[in-house]
Amino acid sequence: MNIELLVKMANEISMFFATESAPPQAANDVATHLRRFWEPRMRHQIVTYYEKEHGEGLTDLARQAVALLAADSRQ
Repeated sequence: MNIELLVKMANEISMFFATESAPPQAANDVATHLRRFWEPRMRHQIVTYYEKEHGEGLTDLARQAVALLAADSRQ
């Protein structure tokens, strides 16, 4: 999938959860959403992008959520 589209989708999801959750919980909520609804290839692609490009283009909240996914993949 196109990485620009994944970045856009992650940012849109993070905007939703930013209004629904308190800041500390919001990143967890976004990460949970990505785990539940994104297929493994999509998650792998966004994590790889995050690790190589430092999440350029991601909002702070989306970057925090993808960092949680990256931590999952290291375990």
